[in-house]
Amino acid sequence: MKLYTTIEALLKNEPNYVTDDGDLKKWVIISKAKNYDAALIALLLENPEVKSHFFIPVKDVLVFNQALFIEFMEQKNYLNDSFTAYKNKIGLTIDGKFLNQRNEVALVWPYKDCVLEGGQSREEDKREEIFFNEVLAQDEINQLLDPKVLTNAKTFSPLTPEGGIFEGFTRNEQGTITDNLVIKGNNLLALHSLKEEFAGKVKLIYIDPPYNTGSDSFGYNDNFNHSTWLTFMKNRLEVAKKLLTDDGVIFVSVDDNEYTYLRSVLDDIFGKERFENIFHIKVRHENRILRQDAKYQKVMEQTICYSMPNYVPNRVEIKKDKDLDYNFDIILVENAKPSEIIKINGFDVEIYDRNSYQLVKSKEGNLKEYNIRGSLITQKGSASEFYELFLRKRKDKDGNGALYKILKMGEKGDGLGYRFVRQPFDNGNNGFYYQGKPLKVNTEKGNPYPNYFDFEKEFNNSSEEGGVIFKNGKKPEKFIEKLFEISGLKKGNVMLDFHIGSGSSIAVAHKLEFQYIGIEQMQSQIDLSLARLNNVINGDSTGISKSVNWQGGGSFTYVELKKYNQAFIDKILEAKNSKTLLKIWEEMKNKSFLNYNIAIQKQEEHIEDFKKLEFSAQKELLMALLDKNQLYVNLSSLQDKDFGCTAEELKVTQDFYQLKK
Repeated sequence: MKLYTTIEALLKNEPNYVTDDGDLKKWVIISKAKNYDAALIALLLENPEVKSHFFIPVKDVLVFNQALFIEFMEQKNYLNDSFTAYKNKIGLTIDGKFLNQRNEVALVWPYKDCVLEGGQSREEDKREEIFFNEVLAQDEINQLLDPKVLTNAKTFSPLTPEGGIFEGFTRNEQGTITDNLVIKGNNLLALHSLKEEFAGKVKLIYIDPPYNTGSDSFGYNDNFNHSTWLTFMKNRLEVAKKLLTDDGVIFVSVDDNEYTYLRSVLDDIFGKERFENIFHIKVRHENRILRQDAKYQKVMEQTICYSMPNYVPNRVEIKKDKDLDYNFDIILVENAKPSEIIKINGFDVEIYDRNSYQLVKSKEGNLKEYNIRGSLITQKGSASEFYELFLRKRKDKDGNGALYKILKMGEKGDGLGYRFVRQPFDNGNNGFYYQGKPLKVNTEKGNPYPNYFDFEKEFNNSSEEGGVIFKNGKKPEKFIEKLFEISGLKKGNVMLDFHIGSGSSIAVAHKLEFQYIGIEQMQSQIDLSLARLNNVINGDSTGISKSVNWQGGGSFTYVELKKYNQAFIDKILEAKNSKTLLKIWEEMKNKSFLNYNIAIQKQEEHIEDFKKLEFSAQKELLMALLDKNQLYVNLSSLQDKDFGCTAEELKVTQDFYQLKK
């Protein structure tokens, strides 16, 4: 205890580490340690006893024993050792294992006011509302990823803008749901529920996840520690891949905070050979400075693209009038006769002098002129090669402008039955040949899309798109439309976004009449997306509406995952004081599913210790008592009376999973 007293006294020398009640902000300090905060390390080095205990001498350098310090700071928790299974990990490796060697699930995605913010800036040190994401070990998961019961189903259409009575899902001949869907719930668990119905049926996935910068405008937890963010992404991408068709594709919007690491995760999940591209997107003007203290001005974001084995990207259409270059005609004058007919290399060739024909140029021409030079000369069996081998040397003999009608040359190509070749009119060095319009029109496969797009204006003007105002972080509809275009998405295909935010992707899909599935956990973002889709149904005129002549219409079905323990988590997150948390605990004892390794009696024995904890720690520890396998009602519990599933919940759930009633 002497060491703890020494550290406590040392740390209290820093006012930002102390609450108004004089207690240490333990979770702020732990977060600082996880980020190797220079000021914290300097403070610890001031005391010889602390320095000798938490720093290891390596040659002439002292190395901070981060793990030992964090463990020491956490040891005052009143819970038993089993609680340490929930503590956060740091770095790209966790417990010495790389991410792809572990089977953990990053489960909780808390709201912005509960995000882990310690260790960001001195201003943020003053905030005491700190929350750590939970990471569950594989042996703590049994029913967590089971399909869930659905509830609160509503159908939105022009006639039911507030959500009408759910009558049932529409299905195609293969039995697949064809309704547009918006699903509220934890996106990891929603994806596993979708797997039952949509495995192998989604053509395109687009997601705009939190960038892990600590400044996400949606209120998402945008400040995971590095490994938890990667685990969070890995969990969801693994199940998302199972939903893709064999020619499916996924686009992930990120910035340079994590995109190189995320690419490694995507390599691991999809395979390096399935990497398609990194699209570099200009999102702001170089003179629009966001932070004067920044070393560099960030104007670019990235969109990473991976695909399934049979995916073929669309190509840029070559918009060109196929008749545009056919603007010549060669007309023999009346009664014109060849000056000579000879056989050259197996072809009968009629030779006309310059006065025996007219070369007419017009928009209604039927012949295309080629100047015989460069690579044309080397084309085997071509008119240009024929000129180079046999006719160029006849210029002096036949004269400038001499015309050669080579019979039966090129007749399979343009059907004329001959090819015209002529000498230059003056002292030029190169001849010309004339080709008719091809009998078979070549289908141009187009050009590949570039890996850079400038959407700076669209990003700058997107805040009011869809009729819902959101100042930062909103993706413009033109940008989403471009990704859909690149993917080759067609009517009848399914598009999925499990981070819908303000609803840009699903709004674009609705206007282009693609089937879509959107998933979102946060009520504020659900409200934005529902309002936006209603505006789209009613003929929203913003975004891409004008270019696609959008007039309104269509419908979508809204459903939620039925909450159980998640309802208690919501209450804990919304609580403003310890008194409210104690009331929630009383309710939890009677109605929630508690973690198997937490004894209620022990919780009650230490209730006074609980009251002494910082408010943020009270929240975290109270949530730790809940069994995360029961966040939502599992499908297997649909008929269990303890969960109180209603007749409407039975109807929508049985319909979705095609269960016998």
